[in-house]
Amino acid sequence: MTIHLITFASALLKQQSVLSSHEVVLNELEKYFTVRIVDPDHIRLLMPSDFAIVFIASGGVERTIISRFEQLPRPTVILADGMQNSLAAALEVHSWLRNRGMQSEILHGNLRGIIKRLLVLHQNFKAANALRGTRIGVIGTPSPWLISSGADYLLAKRRWGVNFVDIPLEQVVERFKQIKDDEVGDLAAHVASQALACRESTPEQLLKAVRVYQALRQLAHEQRLNALTLSCFKLIDMVGTTGCLALALLNDAGITAGCEGDLQTIFTMHIARTITSQPGFMANVSLIHDSSNEVVLAHCTVGLQQTEQYILRNHFETESGIGVQGLLPTGDVTLLKIGGESLDEYYLSTGTLTENTNYINLCRTQVKVRLDSSVDYFFRRPLGNHHVLLSGNHATLIDGFLQGNGCRKV
Repeated sequence: MTIHLITFASALLKQQSVLSSHEVVLNELEKYFTVRIVDPDHIRLLMPSDFAIVFIASGGVERTIISRFEQLPRPTVILADGMQNSLAAALEVHSWLRNRGMQSEILHGNLRGIIKRLLVLHQNFKAANALRGTRIGVIGTPSPWLISSGADYLLAKRRWGVNFVDIPLEQVVERFKQIKDDEVGDLAAHVASQALACRESTPEQLLKAVRVYQALRQLAHEQRLNALTLSCFKLIDMVGTTGCLALALLNDAGITAGCEGDLQTIFTMHIARTITSQPGFMANVSLIHDSSNEVVLAHCTVGLQQTEQYILRNHFETESGIGVQGLLPTGDVTLLKIGGESLDEYYLSTGTLTENTNYINLCRTQVKVRLDSSVDYFFRRPLGNHHVLLSGNHATLIDGFLQGNGCRKV
């Protein structure tokens, strides 16, 4: 890993004096990073993929730094070990940046703490770079009941560098019609053979569902999509089957996929996977038990690889097509939702998945989660219905990334 130190020092100090004055912190950095010293006049030569922070090596550099504020890395991380009045200058610069709405923080003090924070910041930087330029396909239109789950495409691109791409549902239908049953027979047979059981589903519906998967995968490849959300209820009317299994298989194949044209939730799934490398389970918040601080989350699709076992069912609401009843592993989980028109608010809680439930009047995959934060959030200020469940405790990593990108925790 390489760290670029944009080094600001008073003109009164010679270069050799600057480096020798900060030998302790620089030697520690070199244990974990390849350190590159960058002259402020050469900031423009840094590439977007270069991890860079501001290193204040002395006092008296405040005006020099703010004269270059447009070129400073965002967010601006300032390293100051205190030698040569560097911390005094860092405090002044940090205050100036914050007063102008810029994200900034100072690294100072315990060297082990500084290194630990830099490693987190480096990981966040890589995740932010991975997001830029990604394409999320919006196939069809959002379901009409999603009245609070939209996103402003322009604001999302400015904040995150993510492109939402509108794609007519008819393009999926055209590809679906061109795919023959014998082209998907082997995959359909494999999916069925790995299932714990096949209940209401039929072989004919399974073949149709896998044809939808192949059509979506072809479209994702042609459109260079990193993620997609599907207007799945409209699809049922057009091809006579659901997208539940197709979305499950796409998530297994590394293409983040969600239902109902929900822009905020597909972004949540995409960003969570970028940060943690974990696929998420997009679910309705179906039941809330405030006495035990538990929620039941349910939906008719989940990545097959996210389950310990799965049962092929039909779709709950329409009793058609193929739905997935996944049995998820119990243990630590993280529940996340990023919302707001500009995708700058978020809810985050850790918890414990205690049970795979089997209510007859809920969607097929159901889990009961005991949350570590109060369920009052859902009653007082929820960010819509759909939330994303991740296996494992990723709260520190996700929270640090979203806070570092100026998001507000609900």
